[in-house]
Parts: sequence; structure tokens; C-alpha cells
Amino acid sequence: MEQDKNTDKEIHDFLSMKKVAVIGMSKNSFKAAHYVPKYLSENGYDITPVNPTTDEILDKKCYDHVSEIEGEIDIVDIFRPSDQVLSVIQDAIKKKPKVIWLQEGIHNFEAEELARKEGINVVFNRCMLAEHQRLMK
Repeated sequence: MEQDKNTDKEIHDFLSMKKVAVIGMSKNSFKAAHYVPKYLSENGYDITPVNPTTDEILDKKCYDHVSEIEGEIDIVDIFRPSDQVLSVIQDAIKKKPKVIWLQEGIHNFEAEELARKEGINVVFNRCMLAEHQRLMK
């Protein structure tokens, strides 16, 4: 799978933004959808879990949809299968985030184009944890 065309400087700038909604965040500590946002939280990010199957993860209130979160969101970090991304991005656009970040292995051209048309930066097939360790440490 290809990777987005963002430069290291752009990724660095995106990673400087601290308010992150995590779509599909997991309670299972063995899953990337848990340990990646936990790492981000431990490294100064304000994480908001979005998972309709639970009320709380890492002592943080869980939301059913990103559009329900109060306040601004800088990055919408998505841990969902590629074929489920379009509806997630359609909802996320309502919050006008600066960046939609699709984790490793996730790519949905139609959804990404929709976000870009709304002026939202898109990162796909990259891990926020790995990029943070590579560029921010």
C-alpha cells in the first residue's frame, strides 16, 4: 500500500497539534488502537476516545461519534477498517479538524478526497506513534 505524499516537515507540523480524537480506540491494551493513543497521551497529547461500545477508556469519557465532542479537535486519528472510513470522515468533517490521520494499513481514496475538498489535511498508512518517535524525539 502506498503512503501519503506529506513531507517530514508537514508530518512534524501535524504532530505539533495536541488535541486528538481517536476513532475506534480500544480498551484492549494489546491492540494498537489502545497503546498508540496511550503513548500519545503520555507524550502531551489531549486524547478523546471515540468508541460507541464503551463509556470510558484510560479514565477518559468515550463518545459515540467525533461530532459529539465539545470544543475544537486538531487531529482525527482513525483506527477503523478502510471500508468504514467514509462515514467516519463524513462525521469528522462537522468538527472541522486540521488533520485526518489514517493509521497504518488504512486507506480510502474517496473519503480522503472528501476531507481534502473541505480543506482538511490527510495522512494515511502511517502510525502516529512511529512518526512521533521518528520526528519529535
